Amino acid sequence: MKRWTRWQDWVAVAAGLYAVLATMWTTPRTGASVSMMVVLGILMIAAAVWSLAAPGLVSMEWILAAIGALLFLSPWFGSFAGSAGPAWTAWICGGVGVVAGLWALVPAEKAHHASPGGHRAAHA
Repeated sequence: MKRWTRWQDWVAVAAGLYAVLATMWTTPRTGASVSMMVVLGILMIAAAVWSLAAPGLVSMEWILAAIGALLFLSPWFGSFAGSAGPAWTAWICGGVGVVAGLWALVPAEKAHHASPGGHRAAHA
């Protein structure tokens, strides 16, 4: 698979970017909503971009899914589950991150096995 072409990772970049930028317009900003959404959104963007740059790294898809899960859980961890705007943003963006990361596992596995350092090349 070519670099910068996996649509699942682009969706995760968009979800992470939305989580970061949404802190500017979602109200009320309570608890740790802003800091958690910014940090986890930036981490989601970084993991997705890294995965786009190196499409054979299966571990980055798992990391992306894990960051998405943390973002999904952040309203409860950060005590802002009662604030509809930030909570729903975190739930939706986190869910998108989990789904995108898991959906990209199969293409990442194929790219890994097709790469010169993948399992097929090692057994050849």
